[in-house]
Amino acid sequence: MDLNTWKNITFAYPAFFWLLLLIPVMIWWHYQGGRRFQGSVQVSSLQGLKGLPVSWKVRFRPLLLVLRIIAYAALVTALARPQTSNTSESIDSEGIDIVMSIDISGSMLAEDLRPNRMEAAKKTAMEFVDSRISDRIGLVIFSGESFTQCPITMDHGVLKQQIMQIRSGMLQDGTAIGMGLATAVDRLQNSKAKSKVIVLLTDGVNNTGLVDPLTALEIAKAYKIKVYTIGVGTIGKAPSPATMPDGSVQMQMVDVQIDEPLMKKIATETGGRYFRATDNTSLKNIYQEIDKLERSKVEITSYKRFTEHFFPLAMIALACLLLEVVLRYTVFRRLP
Repeated sequence: MDLNTWKNITFAYPAFFWLLLLIPVMIWWHYQGGRRFQGSVQVSSLQGLKGLPVSWKVRFRPLLLVLRIIAYAALVTALARPQTSNTSESIDSEGIDIVMSIDISGSMLAEDLRPNRMEAAKKTAMEFVDSRISDRIGLVIFSGESFTQCPITMDHGVLKQQIMQIRSGMLQDGTAIGMGLATAVDRLQNSKAKSKVIVLLTDGVNNTGLVDPLTALEIAKAYKIKVYTIGVGTIGKAPSPATMPDGSVQMQMVDVQIDEPLMKKIATETGGRYFRATDNTSLKNIYQEIDKLERSKVEITSYKRFTEHFFPLAMIALACLLLEVVLRYTVFRRLP
């Protein structure tokens, strides 16, 4: 057994270590108590014995005590039953299939959220993914048209990479809410999950697209898909980048227009809720609220298998005892 194994050792019966307190008693008995049973010779003076050499047998005789102590300590440690454990888990989850549908139109570059709506939405979306360890999640993006950026998957690492790659300009500009919702529904229509959810985030009003938002709503209802809608943008005006005739980009104050009646209708009729995010904190809180509302039932069964490691210690104890007995009655044998 290597050193790394000993680092993970636990003891089934650690109370046996109290027996190690007897080691000082063993040492005292060896040097003091044992003298009561030894013979003695009375002499008038020790002056003549001071210059005599000390044999190596006398110098190394304490080795017998050391071997006995090592044997005793190893035996006590073996009785404490050192062991390592290997834990495996079986995860049984009802599972929720979720599709995030995110608006990537040019207005998502407005800076009423920091650093802008787009980056704030990406950051909170990735945090939401991290909190849903047992769910399949997919990603749909939309502006003037819609596109499946990532099908529903359990590989959240790949999903987060796809979220990070989102940028404005990937699709034709505009706000096709109906298309964003319809594509998300299409990703979930064949799902066998007990619960199917769409999180639809936009900052504008539907102004283009081949599918009307109300038609997409009816399709979502037909497939029993719950939709949570999020309107992103401050109240009033927001600083938004605008391209000038000479090609330069300047910040302009632009009216924030979100079709809240439509967002509320989509959420209410599918059993979801509508949220308004006016800053980074509120957007983060919204995703946390959705996370609480849509909890997966996860049952985790742990299996723990123990491996015993007392045998090497028992062998050490036996070897030390045998060596001590052999040395006591051979090399260090007392003359009668």
